[in-house]
Amino acid sequence: MAEINITLLPENAAIQAPENISVMEILKSYPQLRSKTLVAKLNDNIVDLDTPLNKDSTIKFITTEAPEALDILRHSTSHVMAEAVKTLFPEVKVAIGPSTDEGFYYDFDYERPFTPEDLVKIEEEMNKIIKEDISFEHRELNKQEAKEIFEFEPYKIELIDALPEDEKITIYTQGTFTDLCRGPHIPKTRFIKAFTLLSVAGAYWRGDEKNKMLCRIYGTAFFSKKDLEDHINKLKEAERRDHRKLGKELDLFSTHEEVGAGLIHWHPNGSVVRCMIEDFWRKVHRKWGYQLVYTPHIANEKIYQISGHLENYIENMYSSMEIDGIPFRVKPMNCPGHILIYKTHLRSYRDLPIRYAELGTVYRYERSGVLHGMLRVRGFTQDDSHIFCTQDQMMEEIARVLDLTDFMMKTFGYKYHPYLATRPEKAIGSLEIWEKAEGALKAALEKRNMDYRIDPGGGVFYGPKIDIKLEDALGREWQGPTVQLDFNLPERFDVNYIDANNQKQRVIMLHRVVLGAMERFIGGLIEHYAGAFPTWLSPTQVVLMPISTEQLEYANSVYNTLNNLDFRVKLDERNESLNYKIREAQMHKVPYMIIVGKREVENQNITVRERYGEKNVSMTLDNFIDKLKSEIPVV
Repeated sequence: MAEINITLLPENAAIQAPENISVMEILKSYPQLRSKTLVAKLNDNIVDLDTPLNKDSTIKFITTEAPEALDILRHSTSHVMAEAVKTLFPEVKVAIGPSTDEGFYYDFDYERPFTPEDLVKIEEEMNKIIKEDISFEHRELNKQEAKEIFEFEPYKIELIDALPEDEKITIYTQGTFTDLCRGPHIPKTRFIKAFTLLSVAGAYWRGDEKNKMLCRIYGTAFFSKKDLEDHINKLKEAERRDHRKLGKELDLFSTHEEVGAGLIHWHPNGSVVRCMIEDFWRKVHRKWGYQLVYTPHIANEKIYQISGHLENYIENMYSSMEIDGIPFRVKPMNCPGHILIYKTHLRSYRDLPIRYAELGTVYRYERSGVLHGMLRVRGFTQDDSHIFCTQDQMMEEIARVLDLTDFMMKTFGYKYHPYLATRPEKAIGSLEIWEKAEGALKAALEKRNMDYRIDPGGGVFYGPKIDIKLEDALGREWQGPTVQLDFNLPERFDVNYIDANNQKQRVIMLHRVVLGAMERFIGGLIEHYAGAFPTWLSPTQVVLMPISTEQLEYANSVYNTLNNLDFRVKLDERNESLNYKIREAQMHKVPYMIIVGKREVENQNITVRERYGEKNVSMTLDNFIDKLKSEIPVV
């Protein structure tokens, strides 16, 4: 008899049990957990309930309340969907079907795209499978056995062929469907309480546009119908806020296949938003001790050999162009240019820190399948900065970046969450240097008592970083500010300063952005604000609405006063009803409407209506101007 330590939720217990007994046999002794236990954690490995125990095994039951539960449920639901699809469309070839943060998908090779009517039939078939309460059973096979089972599934064969010869392959079967899968899975289909299929899209096999386009079905699953309903409502709200939809409605930006995918054209309205943010950014950076610079869009390829980009980042760079027989590249990063500016003078420790900042446009290759409006693009402008400092100044400079980040995020109304991204598999520099850099970033976070998470392998090839994820109005996370500590590029470019003893010392270099890519940041802001920008960012801040031509002279006077104060105001003198003008201004999400009628002319005041307000408020023009000024952030 081996002692098996059972870690229950929420209490611990210990029992005696024979060796090789399964987790399920142990679970039978705990009826209060049986109805909600999905899998178990056996010595830190998540396993199916039919897994046999070893000596001195430690078990934790993973129930429907556990953080891992939704991932397991959704992955299992994707298998049920695949079974339903194969039942209804036997000629389909199956590819892969993972869970995602929001649900699951499965890719299929079929002669035509699936239709909304197909999705209804697939859901009906899935419900039949779920009602049968079918078990998920797994087996381990060698490569040859697996290939025999998947003889008529070419995508599974390709996956199997890529595995080492001695690899043990796990398959799962439920009902009539068998899949290549590591698992684990829910014990039976009855655990699928609430699911829906959401949409159909095209997806290249393995994300490579050189491969065949497959049909991808998206879905999601929850343990309760209420959770599913809440999620569907959230998706509807996300659709309402979609920056691509609002970008068209509010005339903010466009993309054009004639020019190329992933390249943004900023319309006048979108350009106003960008200009306001960039002007604010410049004022803030000058106040915080940054010097503004500009660097070219192309550079001799040699510079990227020195930096390591050609060696470690070439898959994200565009092909070289030849100028006077020399290969050039469009720049993927601004850092080499800032280093060259630094090196134009001999620098003393008295000069440091030096903080260069640039709204620098860069170009990086993104696969067409992942391009997404303004959020994933191929050309974008970063609010980039590089700080050159001494070892003694390093911690203070990291702290200053975090302080600046906090100020900027509060200005735009974001909550945020920091992540410490550590050494990736593809990296330059010694392990010792990386550990030193990671330790410095960790110390900076802990000194500020910031609650951070670790992102293993999430650093860039030349150094670790602190990533700040922005939380929007729907609770979604967006990539935002980042600060990277780099000991490697100063070595590669021989970047130095002269210390107090007149000795040459290697400079410490920080890379940082506080907004990130302007395209991505503004795309995220559109969704965060649902297109209703705060007054200081709105393309049009005020619309003046005279009720009749009799008030046009006074309305023009109000317009000129506001316009001369540099407020973005429009005069709507069309021969339309007041209600029509109000509805149109609200549709364009203009923050304020000024109504001018006979009474306003007589009293020499204005009536103000807010974007979503029902009440009209009378006030003097001076008071309204003070109100507008109060809504402009102070640098």
